[in-house]
Amino acid sequence: MALDNKISWKTAAGLVIANMIGTGVFTSLGFQLAEVQNTWSILLLWIIGGIMALIGAFVYAELGTHFRKTGGDYIFLSEAIHPSIGYLYAWVSLTVGFSAPIAIAAMAMNGYLVPLFGNTIYPGLFFLLAVPIAHIFSVSRSAQFQDTLTLIKIIFVFVLIFLGFAFASTLENASFDFSNTWQKEVIMPGFAVSLIYVFYAYTGWNSAAYIIEEVDQPGKNLPKALIWATFSVMVVYVLLQLVFLKHASIAQLSGKVEVADIAFANLLGKTGALWVSVFIGVQLIATISGYSWIGPRVTYAMAKDFKLWKPLSKVNSNGIPVRAIFLNTGISLILFLSGSFEQIMLYAGFVLQLMGTITVFSSLKIKKQIGFKSPLKPWIQYIYITFSSGVMVYLFWDRPWESIAGLGIVGLGLLIFLFDKKSNESKP
Repeated sequence: MALDNKISWKTAAGLVIANMIGTGVFTSLGFQLAEVQNTWSILLLWIIGGIMALIGAFVYAELGTHFRKTGGDYIFLSEAIHPSIGYLYAWVSLTVGFSAPIAIAAMAMNGYLVPLFGNTIYPGLFFLLAVPIAHIFSVSRSAQFQDTLTLIKIIFVFVLIFLGFAFASTLENASFDFSNTWQKEVIMPGFAVSLIYVFYAYTGWNSAAYIIEEVDQPGKNLPKALIWATFSVMVVYVLLQLVFLKHASIAQLSGKVEVADIAFANLLGKTGALWVSVFIGVQLIATISGYSWIGPRVTYAMAKDFKLWKPLSKVNSNGIPVRAIFLNTGISLILFLSGSFEQIMLYAGFVLQLMGTITVFSSLKIKKQIGFKSPLKPWIQYIYITFSSGVMVYLFWDRPWESIAGLGIVGLGLLIFLFDKKSNESKP
């Protein structure tokens, strides 16, 4: 691949940051406060989520530098466990893994842009359809577009944090509660369910591993990008939750989606909140862009290997899987036009957590180490697998229909795999 089609570790890290900081951090707190309300409990949720994402970043850095093929989990699972498991992941990625975050970002964008455009779906619809076009030309063009959007996102988030800590709360009854009630809350099923929202908010820490063939010097730059970006986002997430809790009451935030809007309306008034709302909507363009870039690469990797998807393996003169990009966008559009915000987040979160856990397990299958090695292996893998499995059990018990919907997507993928066949050129 030409050097012009390689990206630096900074662009790779920016892609991770753009994909992680999306709708989840600005919307999850309201759902969490409906279940747990102690400040220590909330902070613990985001710290646990961050530690799990950091473990995942270590593991994916190991897997990515070992296999060194674009396609992420599809490659890891196919080669470390079995092609059927990789196929299932690619199917999940196509149907919800990367299309759902795009749809959710577009839905949230509509909510945040109401002050400008009113109650309409058109802003989110426009960017859902238009942004992927930026990624059909070349890797260098995608990198430039993504870098610009990510820079806007980072500046905006730091401005929010600065304002939140620089000014005193205008409320007598802010949401801070540092009592000992957290000890009871952390063993409640609601705490485990709240973790799904947090894990969803951290989704994207593995982004750069999906396009490793497009990363310059991947052995050195992939681990640096994944680990540095994930740790930075964890710090930002914890600080943002403190800002939201400082400037809004539990009654105002509980069960609400636009928590940032509410908090900054209290702090800056209606006009200030309007601009915060607009910029939250604008920064979601970077999230749509990031998932539009990496999602089709998983589909493309599967399409090269299986006959049913073979038409999607076609690339343009710059090696861009244009057809896969268009299909991913089409599925995002379907999700955008159907279902509710919370339901899509939950069933997508459940099935992504399931497949991510299997991928972490697959790293234990690597016997001959090549490239980066995750620290404290295999203990961090065991911690991730155990903790993640417990959360999924709790979610299935508390939200069975959303969980069953997620498993139904996996089951349909398995059925399709049984009727699909390997392409001749992909066979050894």
